[in-house]
Amino acid sequence: MSDEWTLWLTFILIGLLATTLPRASFIVLGERASLPEVLLKALRYAPAAALAAIVVPDLVLVGGAVDVFNPKLGGAIAAVLATQVSRNPWLPFAAGMAALWVLR
Repeated sequence: MSDEWTLWLTFILIGLLATTLPRASFIVLGERASLPEVLLKALRYAPAAALAAIVVPDLVLVGGAVDVFNPKLGGAIAAVLATQVSRNPWLPFAAGMAALWVLR
């Protein structure tokens, strides 16, 4: 078998084992396979943790170094404070953008 075919076979096997089988297992097994309650509670925080992992580095890093005076961080702080003050869903956007424009 040539190196090219070995590589393609590796990609296909990884695709099947890493993505298709774990997803299909919940569909095929259905109610017979249930996750423990502790894991279900922990999985509720997965979307927020993923979003934080994407957003936070952009807020605190500038050019690969930590910058406390980053305008984006000030905008994020203003947005978080706006969520604490009001239940208006548009206020955090407005406060965050206003703080970002002022700090820039």
